[in-house]
Amino acid sequence: MLETSARLLHLLSLLQLRREWTGAALADRMAVTERTVRRDIGKLRSLGYPISASPGIAGGYQLGAGAQLPPLLLDDEEALAVALGLTAVASGPVSGIGEASIRALVKLEQVLPGRLRPKFSALRQSVSVLSGPPASASTVNPEILTAFSTAISERRMASFRYQAFESPEGRRIVEPYKLVSTGRRWYLVAWCTERQDWRTFRVDRCQSVPVFREKFAPRPLPARDLAAYVQAAITRSPYKYDVVIRIASPLELVAAQVPAEVAVLQADGPGHTVLRSGWDSLDLPLIRMAGLGVEFEILEPEEMRQRARDAAGRLGRAAGAAPPAGELPPTH
Repeated sequence: MLETSARLLHLLSLLQLRREWTGAALADRMAVTERTVRRDIGKLRSLGYPISASPGIAGGYQLGAGAQLPPLLLDDEEALAVALGLTAVASGPVSGIGEASIRALVKLEQVLPGRLRPKFSALRQSVSVLSGPPASASTVNPEILTAFSTAISERRMASFRYQAFESPEGRRIVEPYKLVSTGRRWYLVAWCTERQDWRTFRVDRCQSVPVFREKFAPRPLPARDLAAYVQAAITRSPYKYDVVIRIASPLELVAAQVPAEVAVLQADGPGHTVLRSGWDSLDLPLIRMAGLGVEFEILEPEEMRQRARDAAGRLGRAAGAAPPAGELPPTH
């Protein structure tokens, strides 16, 4: 088996060296019979490699699409790993790497055997990535991602067990539309048949590999940019308070300290950034903002501005600062 695999790889490399080979020339280079060459060509074709043959004395074998690229043998799991890695890097912050990754994705599609191309293409089209600073990642089963990407590509409903936050595990039946990565977590945008509404599911909370069900007709999306939709859903809508803060620092510097799943950031001129985020407590964002070490202005809500004034008074007294003129320190 190992000898046969090595011979197939050798044959692929030879086909890549020239535009066309005669069977006799290949047999001579590989030190095998022409019958073995024909048999190996058949095996490569069965794996999905496009090898054409022209008859006659001047005829020979020619590698089709991907002839100018190194031969590549990938199983389904390896194709998934390559696609996930290159898709993540393509949207990453390293200069020049994104364009090279996109080129690599295109080349991989050209050289992959036919049986792997649909999954590879489906994964590329069904995944978006939110950029942000690195953080501890949540482990996701690759089988779950593969199943969701296939369901998205084929427009099939999917059924899976899901553990929502502080809720009992239950089964969800959804129409899946998009997978979005924040860098440390994966989210699924889907229409929930039970709630009859759009929902965002954390993939690491899926307790089973999705089971495919019947096909569904696409419905109007909740937003044109589903990655931005997920970011708004996970940073603002689930929380009690909608906090808006103007930070005296450029967008790129703030983005390096604030993860994409924590807040939505928008440039406000060359030296300021507007942060929008959801919180269940107004004290925690005050602590986070103070920890950034830059000036900031609370735009919303008014209750948070009052919290800041109260906290400033307590901190001033704790530091031994004199109270403003006409104001007496509190008595106990």
